[in-house]
Amino acid sequence: TLSKVPSSVAELPDWNFDGSSTNQAEGHDSDVYMRPQAIFKDPFTGGDNILVMCDTYNADGTPHKTNGRAPALEIFNQVPEEKPWFGIEQEYTLFDTDGQVFGWPKGGFPGPQGPYYCAVGADVIYGRDVVEAHYKACLYAGVNVSGTNAEVMPSQWEFQVGPCEGIDAGDHMWMARYILHRVAEDFGIVVSLAPKPIKGDWNGAGAHTNVSTASMREEGGMAVIEEAIERLSLRHDAHIAVYGEGNEARLTGHHETADINTFKAGVANRGASIRIPRPVMAKGYGYFEDRRPASNMDPYKVTGIIIETVCGLA
Repeated sequence: TLSKVPSSVAELPDWNFDGSSTNQAEGHDSDVYMRPQAIFKDPFTGGDNILVMCDTYNADGTPHKTNGRAPALEIFNQVPEEKPWFGIEQEYTLFDTDGQVFGWPKGGFPGPQGPYYCAVGADVIYGRDVVEAHYKACLYAGVNVSGTNAEVMPSQWEFQVGPCEGIDAGDHMWMARYILHRVAEDFGIVVSLAPKPIKGDWNGAGAHTNVSTASMREEGGMAVIEEAIERLSLRHDAHIAVYGEGNEARLTGHHETADINTFKAGVANRGASIRIPRPVMAKGYGYFEDRRPASNMDPYKVTGIIIETVCGLA
């Protein structure tokens, strides 16, 4: 509880918590420090109340090993002239508290994929109340949420955050995720960010990341995009290593993915690692989409390594 409404994060105190309770520290040296980084309005309590996005630090002031924000910010600060923009497409799946996919027949499966994507109707759509409540809560909070849609697998949904510049992409995505889990809690529904929540002939869940630098947005930017893709191809394994746990179950070469061991790019190709949108190719400048990140990825790590690679910093 604060004595006044803060006008910036500079007016907020650092805090600490028991890292041994979150597997972030040992019990004999358990304090982990939280440093406020971004303020959002609190959609749950309203009024002057706020939600504060923090990152974590060790007692000596160095970033905690779980802190993906600080390293990403260092990368962005090396190329301020590029003003990187990101648009992240966060897919997720809704479950009952008993572990069954929400809306699916108990002990069974719905009909095959096909009629669920961007659908309407109670026979094909499950959980829209959660989705719309989350969207409204994000708008109230000041999260830069730009859309939402039902996905290919029934009870799988997506929301998009962005375009955000630099470190804001990670701040806004993490806050949007927190709000999603909090909203779903009120409905008695569990949110899963697992990349392949259901085995078999069902789409996985990703976090496609759309990327644009200032150089890509200028006339002739297609040449910069093509150079970026070449650099990405040379660091494919390094990217996959930080693109989410369990991603190998999703990146199979099927269900709108490229095989995890294969890098390929293409125009309007949703079976590629990197997709160049057809309007971008037509204009000759703009952005590209990295389709490899899993739904459970850390947006700080993903946006950071992308800029590190495409800007030739590694």
